[in-house]
Amino acid sequence: MPRILAVDQEVDDAMRPEYDFSGGVWGKYYEAYQRSRNVVILDPDVAAVFPDSASVNEALRLLAKIAHAIKA
Repeated sequence: MPRILAVDQEVDDAMRPEYDFSGGVWGKYYEAYQRSRNVVILDPDVAAVFPDSASVNEALRLLAKIAHAIKA
């Protein structure tokens, strides 16, 4: 998220000497993260009915079960 600054403020984006990323691996966990997380933005009216991920998952599993039963 970008920082919002007053017009007269200055940003010091310099890396500090104690930050050492020389042994880091770029994108090491990228693929695993992509497989494990899906971000979905709910419209406000839907979010009011499903306040957390557990309730959304429960509803979607039930819907999938119904859809599967109709196909069979």
